[in-house]
Amino acid sequence: MQAFIRNNRGFLIFMMLFGLFRTAVADWNPIPSGSMRPTLLEGDVVLVNRLAFNLKFPLTNVVLAHTGDPKRGDIVTFFSPKDDKRLIKRLVAVPGDTVEMRDKILIVNGKPETYAPIGIVNEQVKPNLTLNALRLDESDGQAKHVIQWLRPQQGDARDSFAPMVVPADHYLMLGDNRDNSADSRYFGMVPRELLIGRAVGVIASADITQNWQPRFERFASSLN
Repeated sequence: MQAFIRNNRGFLIFMMLFGLFRTAVADWNPIPSGSMRPTLLEGDVVLVNRLAFNLKFPLTNVVLAHTGDPKRGDIVTFFSPKDDKRLIKRLVAVPGDTVEMRDKILIVNGKPETYAPIGIVNEQVKPNLTLNALRLDESDGQAKHVIQWLRPQQGDARDSFAPMVVPADHYLMLGDNRDNSADSRYFGMVPRELLIGRAVGVIASADITQNWQPRFERFASSLN
């Protein structure tokens, strides 16, 4: 072992520094599920800026310093407060916001988001189940992004929740694929120390349903 370390010292130092870089500065996040469709697709690999919000001690959730404030609309990676699983969702409410959902309509500080239908697409949610998904532009009057509803009609328990005030150092997360996302409607608010970073863009992408064929049109694409 000593001989191996001595003969490969340069490589081992590089790997250690690379590991520290990934855990403290920048990282990539493969997308395993459709909870952020149509913004992110299964098989996308997303670049994550780990210094966007917090400087953490490597390999821990110990926050050494705050480096920036998360904003509404950010796409954020974080550890689930329920089971510590790594997730990626859209941040829709910040500390001090009063937020609710009423028949699928998101309302922040008493102001409903506006929804402009784009069109209907066929969305495969299981190997043997395809649904018509309604895609819409969701806007707060300043910024907008595309979401989708798999059940355009209201009536599911996930379509509404009562007004709540986001506590200090906590955030409310929702998936863009609103009817197929386990998000803050399931696990509650996300504490700041569980934030990993802000998703910057798609590095690369492959279609997992087509033998991992590259989707070159998604390479080096920005996120909205």
